[in-house]
Amino acid sequence: MNFRDRLHERARPLRARIILPEGDDPRVRTAAEYLRTGSICEPVVFGSKNGEIRDHPRLTAVAELLRERRPDRVRDGVHALDLAQEPLRFAAGLVALGEADGCVAGANHTTADVIRAALWAIGTPAGGLLSSAFYMALPDDRVLSFTDCAVVEHPDSEQLAQIALVAASDRRKLVGDEPVVAFLSYSTHGSAGGPDIDRVRGAVSRFREIAPDVRMDGELQGDAALDPAIAEAKAPGSPVGGQANVLVFPDLGAGNIAYKLVQHLAGARAVGPIFQGLLRPMSDLSRGATVDDIVDVSATVALQGISTHTTREDLAWG
Repeated sequence: MNFRDRLHERARPLRARIILPEGDDPRVRTAAEYLRTGSICEPVVFGSKNGEIRDHPRLTAVAELLRERRPDRVRDGVHALDLAQEPLRFAAGLVALGEADGCVAGANHTTADVIRAALWAIGTPAGGLLSSAFYMALPDDRVLSFTDCAVVEHPDSEQLAQIALVAASDRRKLVGDEPVVAFLSYSTHGSAGGPDIDRVRGAVSRFREIAPDVRMDGELQGDAALDPAIAEAKAPGSPVGGQANVLVFPDLGAGNIAYKLVQHLAGARAVGPIFQGLLRPMSDLSRGATVDDIVDVSATVALQGISTHTTREDLAWG
């Protein structure tokens, strides 16, 4: 059973309700049918053309939520209702209200559109940060978490530590193993110096404070993070020991370039980008997403939203 099969299998018992608010797209409708017939999750599909949102019984509640969250952006109740009828905002509002377990969008919207809707309606914990990860399923069946490859362009030390923390937490839910975190750099344990390396070292120090029980190390070059023999030579005694499965990139450029190279040169399957750090799950798709991409991200969001040991009945959601 490969990673994709395991992902679907672990999502099935949850019976998560995942909103797909781009139902005008045939890829989304096909993915929803696959999710439904495969019992991977319970897709909730709507589009922008048939009045489903305008006539929805929770439209007023979503409008009130949007107005409460951003009174500076909402002129009055009529404006709030207009905003709430936009598919992304309506879907994010339903997730925020607990009417669904998550949302997957982006087949027909930009990443910026999806992020804006998620931050407006759902938000992050106080002081939290929205970031992302790709789950790279390699041909040898290893799965590596690459973070952040899609959202935070130039994270500072505190942000890098936060990105690593949520990636480690999500890895337990989505892959089911223990995270081994490597903060990547062009230096290994002081082999080079400079402001960018200092920033990574600051993140390592901060991560040790907020996640002392997580196996981690840094700063590490990629080979020292992934190859035990090279780790022994370059970073003897490293807690990671060349066995990292969560790779924390120093900036968006490095992460985005790396995931695309691994995808196209090593034949890895990239699941994501998966948003992380929101109060409730909502995630993005490439506008070139395939049906399989939509299915996989939906299963991933289902696992983000509910503990793998909890069913909807246990949560007593209406």
